[in-house]
Amino acid sequence: MKPAKILAFDVFGTVVDWHGSIRREAEAMMPGIDGAAFANAWRAGYKPAMAEVRSGQLGWTRIDDLHRRILDRILPAFGQDLPEAQRQQLNLAWHRLAPWPDAVEGLARLKSRFTIVTLSNGNLGLLANMAKQAGLPWDLILSAEVFRHYKPDPEAYLGVADVFAVQPDEVMLVATHEDDLEAAQRCGLQTAYVHRPAEYGPLPKSVGDLSRFTFEADDFIALDAQLRRA
Repeated sequence: MKPAKILAFDVFGTVVDWHGSIRREAEAMMPGIDGAAFANAWRAGYKPAMAEVRSGQLGWTRIDDLHRRILDRILPAFGQDLPEAQRQQLNLAWHRLAPWPDAVEGLARLKSRFTIVTLSNGNLGLLANMAKQAGLPWDLILSAEVFRHYKPDPEAYLGVADVFAVQPDEVMLVATHEDDLEAAQRCGLQTAYVHRPAEYGPLPKSVGDLSRFTFEADDFIALDAQLRRA
């Protein structure tokens, strides 16, 4: 196995704690709401919304706009009718997601030996704002918006290799989502599963057989240690 040159990171759940961040912002704006349930309901609309775009049912739509469509749909289910200004502010909570405790240090360590980039379905403006606020030291921000294909479309994974003029197996996807990693594997990328057991807050996160991936690590610092030994 040749060493990877590019580490491409899934972001939501892998690098940042979307659940805890959305829960806190929802509870601050809507006192008395079940913030954990609200966060999970908002996230649950994510894949179906992207599927509409991937199938052609909906034209190319940025994640910011998909998030807003989902938000408008779930607010009544939680007994909420926020005015427009508050809806806009809450929708931008996805730009303000807090990193996991190991993320900034771990990324800095990995950056000393690899080129580190995002490979997220989040749009470019969202990812840039998040990086600025959270101190995420990316070499380059890549997004489904660049390739006009949402993961798990092959164009997203192969697009990273094309940007850097390397072979697919010189790119490693780092993610906490097995389906994302499996799609990357089918495109010839190396893969690293990182455990994020609290991704969905109190909801248990089931994990399958991780031996099918190139690496498995508890966090980014542990991943860096593994890659140094590889």
